[in-house]
Amino acid sequence: MAAPLDKAFRKPDPMPHDSRLFLLRIGGTAFRINLKTLRLTMIAGSSLMALLVWGLTLGSFPLSLGEVYGGVTGSGTEDALFIVRELRLPRALTAVIVGGMLAMSGAIFQGLVRNPLVSPDIIGINSGAAVAAVFWIVTGLPLAHLPLVAFVGALAAAAVVYLLSWRGRMSPSRLVLVGIGVNAALTAGTTFLIVRAEINDASRAVLWLTGSVYSANWSDVIVLSAAMTILVPASLSMTWHLRLFQAGDITARSVGAPLERTRLALIVVACGLSSLTVAVAGPIGFVALMTPHLARMMAGPISGGVLLLAGVLGAMLTLSADMAGQHALPVNLPVGVLTAAVGAPYFLFLLYRTNTRL
Repeated sequence: MAAPLDKAFRKPDPMPHDSRLFLLRIGGTAFRINLKTLRLTMIAGSSLMALLVWGLTLGSFPLSLGEVYGGVTGSGTEDALFIVRELRLPRALTAVIVGGMLAMSGAIFQGLVRNPLVSPDIIGINSGAAVAAVFWIVTGLPLAHLPLVAFVGALAAAAVVYLLSWRGRMSPSRLVLVGIGVNAALTAGTTFLIVRAEINDASRAVLWLTGSVYSANWSDVIVLSAAMTILVPASLSMTWHLRLFQAGDITARSVGAPLERTRLALIVVACGLSSLTVAVAGPIGFVALMTPHLARMMAGPISGGVLLLAGVLGAMLTLSADMAGQHALPVNLPVGVLTAAVGAPYFLFLLYRTNTRL
């Protein structure tokens, strides 16, 4: 939470009520920093970096750490340059960014409706992006516009879920029910489009629907990175409102928060985060559901730091699943297959744990 101050930069001051919180003052703005969350995020980030470097050494043509360094910096052999820069690094970076964006999208949706069972792939947001993207693919339209088409599809699905869930106020349990129904309908629409498509277009669409980063290139990395530079700061700037929503709509209105306008802005940001990953890598399930829970268990209620921690953990999960699908199994499997294999039992466990009846 930011607040105007009358002093210039000062050293962080400890918060009197919690020794883990520090107040960082920079110019006219103050930031509360949770040292525990900061420490966990740094540890997770370091682990992610180590995992990324290790992944670059693996493959049918193994590389040493020195060769990987040479390939990244441009000082290595021609083979190392090609393998690292053209094959492995774009795929690894795409997996990292996709996982981070999915996790942050899931954290926003869960905080927005105060329901641990909500994520963009459960309530139909990703399915909206998928049906729009599949339609674009099977009709042979220019793939350069696919990210925008997926975003529009996700936003349309979110609007339908929101409108059908609204009965004078937002009910989290009703939203989950409506979202599951919309998800089923959109999945059926995707299947219909594939069945009616030409065999070659249908094959491309089915391969894309498995959720994979196998064909990732630098164009995908650039698109996702550009989206992150806009959407991540936007989501962090609204974290205070997201925390306020945890107390309920009545409390949020009592302090003068622009409830529906802020909720709409959060939905747009969350849809942007998830739909762009669908456009690039296809629908990768359950990353947005699992990692926000893990982040909250480690660091506490939703905050800007917890949102970033969830993003790092989502990046680790997606990259780990992609590495396992490439190197740890007898056959290559798309990342979406492995995340679903882990996420589906977790969803059932979460459903049992929260005693939620759908």
